[in-house]
This record gives sequence, structure tokens and C-alpha cells, in this order.
Amino acid sequence: MQTKVNPTRIELIRQKAKLKTMNNGYELLKKKRDGLMKEFIDIIREAKELKDELNMEISSALKYFIIASSEMRNKERKAAFAIPLRESSLTLRKKNIMGVEVPKFDLEEKGDFLCYSLISTSINIDFGLSIFSRNLKGLINLAEIENSAARLAKEIEKTRREVNALEYVHIPNIQKTIKDIRSKLDERERATKIVLMKSKEKIIS
Repeated sequence: MQTKVNPTRIELIRQKAKLKTMNNGYELLKKKRDGLMKEFIDIIREAKELKDELNMEISSALKYFIIASSEMRNKERKAAFAIPLRESSLTLRKKNIMGVEVPKFDLEEKGDFLCYSLISTSINIDFGLSIFSRNLKGLINLAEIENSAARLAKEIEKTRREVNALEYVHIPNIQKTIKDIRSKLDERERATKIVLMKSKEKIIS
């Protein structure tokens, strides 16, 4: 919606300055949008590669657990994991990607993941837990990446709306306002010239 203003030269200067500010903001937002898109594409590519790798690893671990389940009774499996010896903790930090805050987790582990008797359990449990242990950091990284991608996508959409609003609404409205002010000033100037010419004719006659 076009804003109604007084068609004066001062207002024309004000609207021109406003248009310049909007054009500068528009260019900055476009650069931000393009930069965010690049970061988003890189993150999505990284997430896909990591997810494919983890899917293979986790699938392999599950196969070992399925084999172990066939070799051990349910009571024995529950007893094996009754007292965990490894403690894991996460510390949350924040990282900035082009003005967007994303989470960063630091993993700290203490103890051994082998929390059971090696004599009374299947070796396939060892293999499965070993795979899970070495891929825990990867799973946390994947969670970070997917969360970052979601936040970037939200910021991209917000920036895209701002760019479109400037390009298709605000800047055209200012341009139309400037055009209308110029038209009315030119009309006034022509009317003033006509009045002056008629006044001169009367004086001469």
C-alpha cells in the first residue's frame, strides 16, 4: 500500500534517501540469503554423507545384537547391562553461522563400555557395543547438523520474505511515491509559469 505524503521538494529528498536506504538493505539481504543458502547446502550434503555412514555402522551393530540375542537368554542379556560402567555427558555451546545461533555439543566419556562379564556373554555383544561406542560422537554430530539445518532453513525463509517484501512491495511503493511527487511538482511548476506568463501579459498590455 502506497503511503500518502505531501508533494514537496523536502519530501522528495526524504523519499529519495529512504529509497537509497531500502536499496542498500535489499542488496545486503540478498547477500545474506545467498550466503545462508550456500551454508545450508553444505550442511545438507554433510548430513547426508554422515547419515549414510552411520546407517551402515548401526545396521552392522544391530546384526551383532540379533545374533547375540539368539545365543543368550533374555535374563542373561538384562543382567549383562544392569550396571553400566561408562558415563557420558554433553556440554552445550553455541556457534554462529551468518547471524544464526546453532548448538554445538562437547561429548565427555568416562569408563569402559564393556560393563559385563566377558565369560558369560556372547562376543557379538562386544562387537555391537564397540560399533555403537565409536559412533556415538557421529550420532551427536548428526543431531547438531540437522538442528543447524532446520534453524538455517527458518532464517532463509525469513530472509527470503524480507527480500521479496522489499523487491515487490516497499521499493516499488517508494518509487511510485517519488514519481507522483515529481509529477505534482512539475504540474505546480507549469501552473506557476502559466500564472506568471499571464501576469506578465497583463502588465505589458
